[in-house]
Amino acid sequence: MIQEEPIYITGHMHPDTDSIAAAIAYAFFKRAKGHKAIPCRLGKLNSETKYLLNRFGFEEPMFLEDARKTLGEIELDSPVAVTPDTTIYETVTKMTSINRPSFAVVDEEGKVQGLISKSDLANLGLGDTALGIDLMRQTSVEDIRKTISGTLVYDDPEYHLNGKVSIVALSSQKYANYEIKDRIVILGDDPEAQKALIEKGAGLLIVVWAKNGVQEEVIEAAKKYHCPVIISGHGTMNTSRFIYFAPPVKLVMTKDPVIFHTKDLAENAGRKMMQSRYRTYPVVDNDGKLAGYVSRYHIMNYKNKRIILVDHNEFSQSVRAVEKAQLLEVVDHHRICDFATTQPVSFRNEIVGSTATIIATMFRENQIPLPTNLAGLLLGAVLSDTLMFQSPTTTQRDRDTANILAALADLDIEEFGNEMFTSSASSDQRSIAELINQDIKYFDINNFHTMVSQVIVPSIMDIRIRENEVQATVDSFAKRKELDLLVVLFTSVIDNGSIFFAAGEQAGVIDEAFPNEHGESHSLHKNILSRKSQVLPILTDFLSKRS
Repeated sequence: MIQEEPIYITGHMHPDTDSIAAAIAYAFFKRAKGHKAIPCRLGKLNSETKYLLNRFGFEEPMFLEDARKTLGEIELDSPVAVTPDTTIYETVTKMTSINRPSFAVVDEEGKVQGLISKSDLANLGLGDTALGIDLMRQTSVEDIRKTISGTLVYDDPEYHLNGKVSIVALSSQKYANYEIKDRIVILGDDPEAQKALIEKGAGLLIVVWAKNGVQEEVIEAAKKYHCPVIISGHGTMNTSRFIYFAPPVKLVMTKDPVIFHTKDLAENAGRKMMQSRYRTYPVVDNDGKLAGYVSRYHIMNYKNKRIILVDHNEFSQSVRAVEKAQLLEVVDHHRICDFATTQPVSFRNEIVGSTATIIATMFRENQIPLPTNLAGLLLGAVLSDTLMFQSPTTTQRDRDTANILAALADLDIEEFGNEMFTSSASSDQRSIAELINQDIKYFDINNFHTMVSQVIVPSIMDIRIRENEVQATVDSFAKRKELDLLVVLFTSVIDNGSIFFAAGEQAGVIDEAFPNEHGESHSLHKNILSRKSQVLPILTDFLSKRS
C-alpha cells in the first residue's frame, strides 16, 4: 500500500492568530477525514497567538520554508555503502546482488570518503597494465586470499611484492626463463617447482590444484625467503582473473565525488546532475553521514509538496515557490488577487470577518465534533480578526459562530476577549521593528511598492509616548525595503480606533487619506479598525490619483 504524502496547511507570511488557528483547525479537520495533514506557519508567532496556544494546549506549528521538496523529503535509494578496505571483488559482488551502479565509500562513522562506480571498475579492467601492477603492489596478502577463496598456508610480515603477476607453465626449460623476483607467482602442484621459485625470489606463491596441500620443505623455504603461500580455491584461469579484483576500493575510488545534502532542493540537484556523468549520487545528512542515493529517476518522478492555503490566496503572501506546489485547496475571506493554478482546486472564499468562522462552519457541515480546546482556539481567532466584533468586516455569521464556539469551550465571550487582548498585549516585549514586521503585507498599488502593517496595542497612549522612536523605525524600515510607501496603523480595541505612521516618497498620501486633527501629529481615527476593508481601499484610491 502506497503511503499518502502529507498535506501542509499554511496561513500567510507574518502570521496572525486567525492564520495559525485556521491552519491548526483545518489540519484537524483533514485528519478526521483520513488525510495526513500538518499545520504550518510561515514566520514567528505574535504574543497573542502564543497566549492562545498556551492556554488551549497546542504546540507551535512547524515552520514551512519552501513549497518545493528537498532531497530529504523525496524517496531515495537506501544508503548501502562499502568501506575503504572493501575489495573490488566484494564491491562488484554487492553491486550485482542489489543491482546498484555505484556505492559511496564511507568511514566507520558513515561519512562519505569517495565513490566507486561500475564505470570506474570497467575503466580499471580496460586500462593500462601499469595501473593493475601498481594496485596489486599495494594489495595485502589477506585481500588476495579472500578474493581467490584461498587458504593461507604461510604468511610473512616481511613479504615483498612489486605488483606483477606470473603464471608459470613448466616446459623443457622449466622455470629458468621466468623473471619472478618480487612477483605474485601462480603455479600448479609441483613441490620442486614451488621451492625453486621461492628460492628464486617470488614475492607471493599461489598454488592451484593442491589437493594434498603444500609440503613442509616448501613452507620452510617460504619462511627463509619471506614468501607467503596461498592455496587457491580456484583453478589457474579463475585465479588469474579474480586476483586483479583483490585491491581495496580506496585505491580506485573517486575521492571528490558530487555529493548532495538532504537539505538541497530536488530541482536544484536535478540541474547539477545534468552537468555530470554519474547515474546516481550520494546524499548526506546534516552530520555528513550517508542518508541515501538520488538518481535521475528520482528527480524525474518526484512532485513538490501538497499544500492547502488558509487565510490568504495571494502568492506574494505565501510560502516560497508556492506556484510550484501541488496546490489542493484554499479557504479564505480576503480579496482574490494573483491566484492561478495549473490544475483545478477547491476554493472556498466567503465574506466573513475571520477564516476561523469558515472552518468552524465546515466542522458543523460535516458533523465533525469540535474538541473543547480547539473550539476555544477558534473563538480566539474570530475575536482577534474581528477585533471583538468592532471591525467593519464583522458579519452576523461571525457573531453566531463565536456564540457556538463559546458554548463548546465553556467561555464567556466578553470576559475571554478582554483577557486575551490584555494578557497578550501586556506580555509583548518586542521592539517597534519586530511589532511592525509581525503582521505586514505587501501590495503593488498602481506600480507603487507598498506595505501596510497593523499592530494591535492595548492603548494608543502607549504608542504616542514613543512616537519619535516609532517614526524613526518606520523611516528606517521603508528605506531598507526600498518602498514607495510604508503605512503602519496601531489599532486599539479599547480605544476603538487607529493611529497612522507613514514613510517613503508617497508618505503624504496618509495625510490626505486620514488627515490629523488640527495641531495633532497622529490623531486617533475612531472606528478605523480594518486594514482590509477600510485602509487598503482608501489607499488604493488616493495612490491611483498619483500615478
